[in-house]
Amino acid sequence: MSAFPFPSSRARLLALLASLTTLTGCTVGPDYRGAPSVAGGGANTFVRAPDTGIVAAHAPSTWWIALGDPKLDALIVQAMAHNQDLRAAQARLRESRAQLQQQQAAALPKVSTDAAALRMREPDLSGLQSLQSDTSPGTQPGQPSSGTNASQGRGPLQFYSAGFDASWEIDLFGGTRRAIEAASAQADAVDADLADTQVSLAAEVAQAYINLRDQQQRLALANRSAELEQQTLALIRQRRARGVVTDADVERQATQVENTRATLIPLDEQITESLDQLAVLTGQPPGALDQQLSTPAPLPVLPVSVPIDNPATLLRQRPDIRAAERRLAASNAQIGERTADLFPKVTMLGFIGSNAADPGHLARKSALTWLGAPYLQWDILDFGRTRGGIRQAEASRDEATARYTQTVLAALQDANSALSRYGHQRERVARLQQIQASADRSAALMRQRYDAGASSLIDLLDTQRGQFSAQQNLVEGKADLLKDYVSLQKSLGLGWAK
Repeated sequence: MSAFPFPSSRARLLALLASLTTLTGCTVGPDYRGAPSVAGGGANTFVRAPDTGIVAAHAPSTWWIALGDPKLDALIVQAMAHNQDLRAAQARLRESRAQLQQQQAAALPKVSTDAAALRMREPDLSGLQSLQSDTSPGTQPGQPSSGTNASQGRGPLQFYSAGFDASWEIDLFGGTRRAIEAASAQADAVDADLADTQVSLAAEVAQAYINLRDQQQRLALANRSAELEQQTLALIRQRRARGVVTDADVERQATQVENTRATLIPLDEQITESLDQLAVLTGQPPGALDQQLSTPAPLPVLPVSVPIDNPATLLRQRPDIRAAERRLAASNAQIGERTADLFPKVTMLGFIGSNAADPGHLARKSALTWLGAPYLQWDILDFGRTRGGIRQAEASRDEATARYTQTVLAALQDANSALSRYGHQRERVARLQQIQASADRSAALMRQRYDAGASSLIDLLDTQRGQFSAQQNLVEGKADLLKDYVSLQKSLGLGWAK
C-alpha cells in the first residue's frame, strides 16, 4: 500500500523537497574572519637579530644540509622515516581525516537494504478440538465433531520481502556544514602538529649528533692532556729523587693527573648516551649505531652566514602557530554547530520495496510498496541546554583566541632569544679562537726555548697543557654555537616537509 496513492500527493511531496532544499543555504553562527593580529607580527626584522652572521633571505626548510655533514643528513632522513613519535603523529593525522570523512558523509542521505523470507506452518489443533467435542453437552464419547476436518493444520505459509530504506536530514540551518567546517579545521591542525613533530625531530637529531661529536673531540683532548700531565708527574718525581722539589709538589701533580683522568669517565658515559639517543630517534634499539658512529669525527662546519625570513614569514610557516590558528577556526565553527540546535530539524524518510508470497512475484508491479514522509523534530523547551552549549562553544572560541595569541608571542620570543644567543655565542667563539691562537703561539715559543735549553721540560709540558685546555674550550664553544644554530632553525619553524 502506498502512503501517497494519488499523483497530487506525490507532487506535493516533490514540492516540499524542493522548497526544503532551497533553504539549505542558511548557515547560522559567526563566520570565521581569520586569526587576530598580534603586535609585532608584521615587523620586517627581528628586534634581537645580531649585526653579523645573519642575512635577510629565504631560509630553506632542510637547514641541516648547510652543515655539510653527510652522516647527519642520513640520520635525519632515517629518523623521518622510522621515528615512532612521528609515526604516531601520522596515525593521528589519518584519524582526523577519517573523522572529517565521517562528517562529510553525514550531510548525505543514508540508504540501507533489507530482505526477509518467512515460512510458517499453523499448528494441528484437531486433537484439542476432538477433546472439546467429547466433553461438550450432547456429544457421545468417541463421536467425531463436525469441525474436525477444518481444524487440521494448514500447509506452510510463505512471505518474501525486499526493499530499500533511506533517510536524509536536511541541513536547513547549516549545523552539518558547520560540523564539517570544524572537522576540516581540526584535520588541518593535526596536519600542522605533524609538521611540528618533524621540526622537533630534526632539531633533536642534530642536537644529539653535535653532542656526540663534541664529546668525542673533548675526550680525545682530555686523553692527550692526561698523557702530558702523567709525563709531568714522572719528571717531578725524578726531581724529587734528586731533592730539587718537595713531596707536596709531587702530590699536587698526582692530584692533577687523577682529576684529569676522572673527567674521562663522564665523557665516555655521555658518548654512550648520545649513541643510544640517536639510535632511538632513528627508530632503532640502543647500540645499533655504535659501529657506525663510535669513531670520532670533527664537528659539522657552520655556514658563514645564516639566512632568516622576517617575522611575518615566521607566523605563516611555524607549525605550532598554524595549528593554533586552525583550532581557533574549528572552535568558531562549533558555535554555529551548537546554534543550529535552536532550530527545527527535518528528516526525509523513505522506503521502497516489494512483498509477495512467492519469490518469483517480487518483481511484479502489484507487489511494489513505497513510503515517503518528512519528519520534523524541534526541541521547543529544553530549559536552556542548547543555549548553554552555545555559551560553552563561545567560551572555547575565546580560549582558543587567547591560546593563539600566546602561541604567537611565545614564537616571537623564541626566535628573538635564539637570535640573541646565536649572536653572543658567535662573539664568544671568536674570543675563544683568539685565546687558542695565543696559546698556540705560547706553546711554539716555549718549544723553541726548550730546544735552545733556556727552559725546562716541565715548563714546556705546562704550556702544552694550557694549549690543550684552550682547544677544549674552543671545541665546546663551537659545539654550543652549532646547537644555538639548530635552536634558531627550530625557532623559525624549519625542518618539516612542505
